Amino acid sequence: MSAQDTGFFGHPKGLSTLFFTEMWERMSYYGMRALLVLFMTASLQEQGLGFTVASAAAIYGLYTGAVYFLGLPGGWIADRLLGGQKTVWYGGIIIMIGHIILAIPSTHSFFIGLIFVALGTGLLKPNISAMVGQLYQSDDERRDSGYAIYYMGINLGSVIGYYVCGYFMEHVGWHYAFGAAAVGMAIGLIQYQRTLSNIATVGEKPANPLAPKHAKQAWLAIIATLGLIAGVTTLTYFGVIVLEPVQLAKYVAVVFTLVFFVYYGLIYFRGNLNEDEQKKMWALFLVCIASACFWSGFEQAGSSLNLFARDYTDRMIGTFSIPTAWFQSANALFIIILSPFFAALWINLSKRMISPSYNLKCAVGLIIMASGFLVMFMASQYAAQGLKVAPYWLITTYFLHTVGELCLSPVALSAVSKLSPKRFVGQMMGVFVLTYSIGNIISGLLAGNFDPNKVDEMPNLYLQISLFCIGVGIIIALLSIKSKVWEGQQKLA
Repeated sequence: MSAQDTGFFGHPKGLSTLFFTEMWERMSYYGMRALLVLFMTASLQEQGLGFTVASAAAIYGLYTGAVYFLGLPGGWIADRLLGGQKTVWYGGIIIMIGHIILAIPSTHSFFIGLIFVALGTGLLKPNISAMVGQLYQSDDERRDSGYAIYYMGINLGSVIGYYVCGYFMEHVGWHYAFGAAAVGMAIGLIQYQRTLSNIATVGEKPANPLAPKHAKQAWLAIIATLGLIAGVTTLTYFGVIVLEPVQLAKYVAVVFTLVFFVYYGLIYFRGNLNEDEQKKMWALFLVCIASACFWSGFEQAGSSLNLFARDYTDRMIGTFSIPTAWFQSANALFIIILSPFFAALWINLSKRMISPSYNLKCAVGLIIMASGFLVMFMASQYAAQGLKVAPYWLITTYFLHTVGELCLSPVALSAVSKLSPKRFVGQMMGVFVLTYSIGNIISGLLAGNFDPNKVDEMPNLYLQISLFCIGVGIIIALLSIKSKVWEGQQKLA
């Protein structure tokens, strides 16, 4: 895309198409995600599933982890079979179908709906992010700013999702709330199709297509895998296979971590990379480590922090009870407010020849996010005494998480598009999104320890999360400052 294209707030016009498509997709995803743990832990009398916190948090972690894990084959499908544009389109359709299934008032179809949403998001999420980077030339300084604007669209969508789905949950019913998410995804698909011309040839064809014979074999393998998923789901439904959520989450966390290292290693050692590409891959590796640790803490928002808002936070304003899911919107609102400032920050620093490395930015983001759990450490001490705490404890935590997210997440996305070997950019975006997956599953396992019957253990759990993430952030920062990881990285940051 030409550097002179300034049709969307000084950025390529195609950014508007991707901005609004992702906004509505995130509305559906976050709106539905805010309900999951609450729905699963609600009693049967409340028309919930009546699961324990440990099981619900593990299922939540498995679902959100699977959403991002499936970005790996999703990136591969775009690179080798369909191209980014078609993969995003089909992914959105599958997501919409999943939300429609969740809207059916039957607990038996609940997990089927989750599977559809996870599969569709795996196709859409990595490729729409990769296409944002492809709008810019390699030397275009607007790239980081463009990702910050794109990230604002993500959070605008999540605000809509939290308020709409949260309201429906409290005042209409669980399944109407799930149905609202389906409507959001449908709007996103319509907008995407009507403005597709804005992104021209970006992602129109596979970057590295398979030969026809191999493509046919790949499709057969994909169909067989989907058949296997359907078979396991059916056997589980009829009780032939019994899955214990917590143990399954532990095994899956190990498998996902191994897949990350193996896939990353294959690209590094077998991808015929030159010396410069290998150095960039080492820099990107530290970004991935920071990302996995970040999301293991940040994603407590939908699980332990969500339950803390429901059970231990005073949600009354006069006679009005704040819907539990609305607290999660604080993060998105802060991002909408702060994103323009961060977008301008990186450009102004660059103009002054002050460009912190990608690794240093991510390390700072991780440390700031971790400081939010120091706030929760103090708030949970009051909860352990049987008191309901004021909402500002959670709001302060979400503010710190937001600042950390803005330091890490859009910068990390930009790092993937800039540091990845060009012929592997779709797959590397999938590998990077896998760090979200690892972090989400670990987050679910950690959240399972927040037992409402053992509230006195909560302060130590929050403190442990905080100290671990701060330690990792300091190590990455020191490595970045001391070695700069690879020569000239600061010029590219």
